Amino acid sequence: MVFSSLEFIYLFLPPVLIGFLILRHFRWETGIIWWLTLASLAFYGWWKPIYLPLLLGSVVINYALHRVLLKVRDRFVLITGIVFNLVLIAVFKYADFVIGNVNALAGADVPFLNLALPLAISFFTFQQISFLIDTYRGDVSDCDFPRYMLFVVFFPQLIAGPIVMQRETIPQFKMKVFQNRLVLNLAVGATLFAIGLFKKIVLADGIAPYANTVFSLAETGTGVPMEAAWIGALAYTFQLYFDFSGYCDMALGLARMFGIRLPVNFNSPYKATSISDFWRRWHITLSHFLRDYLYILLGGNRSGAARQKANLMITMLLGGLWHGASWNFVFWGGLHGAYLVINHGWSQLVGKGYVPNVLPAPLAQFLSRALTLLAVVVAWVYFRAESFEGANNILVGMTGLSTVYEPKLWESVTLETAPIWAGLAMLSGIVFLLPNSIEFTERYNPVLRVKQFVAQRKSDGFLPLRWRPSASWAMALSMIGVVSMLQIYRLADLTEFIYFNF
Repeated sequence: MVFSSLEFIYLFLPPVLIGFLILRHFRWETGIIWWLTLASLAFYGWWKPIYLPLLLGSVVINYALHRVLLKVRDRFVLITGIVFNLVLIAVFKYADFVIGNVNALAGADVPFLNLALPLAISFFTFQQISFLIDTYRGDVSDCDFPRYMLFVVFFPQLIAGPIVMQRETIPQFKMKVFQNRLVLNLAVGATLFAIGLFKKIVLADGIAPYANTVFSLAETGTGVPMEAAWIGALAYTFQLYFDFSGYCDMALGLARMFGIRLPVNFNSPYKATSISDFWRRWHITLSHFLRDYLYILLGGNRSGAARQKANLMITMLLGGLWHGASWNFVFWGGLHGAYLVINHGWSQLVGKGYVPNVLPAPLAQFLSRALTLLAVVVAWVYFRAESFEGANNILVGMTGLSTVYEPKLWESVTLETAPIWAGLAMLSGIVFLLPNSIEFTERYNPVLRVKQFVAQRKSDGFLPLRWRPSASWAMALSMIGVVSMLQIYRLADLTEFIYFNF
């Protein structure tokens, strides 16, 4: 089940909340922890119960390694744990990718394993790797098994993040947190959930058919008209934004209903003024993980400019591969690695005064945002396309150089493009003018370290809307919720969140 499904909203969430409230009333801390753990396992097992033993086995083995590391603090034990987790993800996620490439290069015929990708394996393995490293560093003094298990399987963040660190959530699994300001927690949580549901069901799924149509056309081998190419690229750019943003809002809202604050994972990335700024705003917890447990371990910027650029490229290439077993994802990561290398080089030139600042600040900021967004859109084409040929067909179409295509194939689907452009303009207004959900609810501390999160708001230039627990806001958000629910009833098949595939 997904957060936006009727099964989750009607059958799963209410009994989980009721059980939590009963245990909270009796102040049974251990009971709450186990209740949320069992609910999370039921949530995970809804898709394929066969992978529950895999998840549980991973949790038990990693916890045992944690206990050993507490006693001996041995590098070999740490490496064993990291290798175990990487092998687990390699077998289930990348084995067929490697076999396919070996067959193609060597002309071999090694049979594929055809293993179904276990849900959330990328997230719960990374989370547990970070826990083992923190234990080895001495950042974890001790953690009992129930809290560790809830740290890994807590359903609001289990499937697609955020990738949480032990220091962020485990200290919150206490009665003091569970009992703190129940009504406000429910109000803030429901608000974030309603906003996220609307983003996913109405906005992301509403624009998705146009992206799907164009990218499907590109895969046929025919050219793509310029207007169609831009519509497809921009439609996917906004679809991914609202899909992932909506998921993050819903995850934060669900956790807050139980009094738990998760780290922020999404901060208006399309308002970024550079690629470095983009990665400080997009999938923030993944960026932090790659920085802290890969880039810095590779040497970071400590060994000179050339080594720093190499470390950036390696980190982003592996970050691309983390998203999926496809060369398209690797290329997407490489593009962002190249962007970051160029960005760092440009920043150094500006810092040394080699590039004069002759533009007015507002114009310079606008051009920086426009160039950054264009670079991101181009990279998203490779992220979305099923093949390099499909991606190249889209990009050639965007330049206006595409001359071979079948107009009727596109025209028969869209008929009139004016409403599509109007819809894209509306989505642009939401992205660039309105506050994001965390800024919208910032007065009530919706996430960890909310003050750091909103520090950039003066330069972001959004309208000063703020939520407060009032009848008028409750009415407005109820209407948003009703619209979303009606849309769910109308949909024949619910689409999963895009990041569920990673």
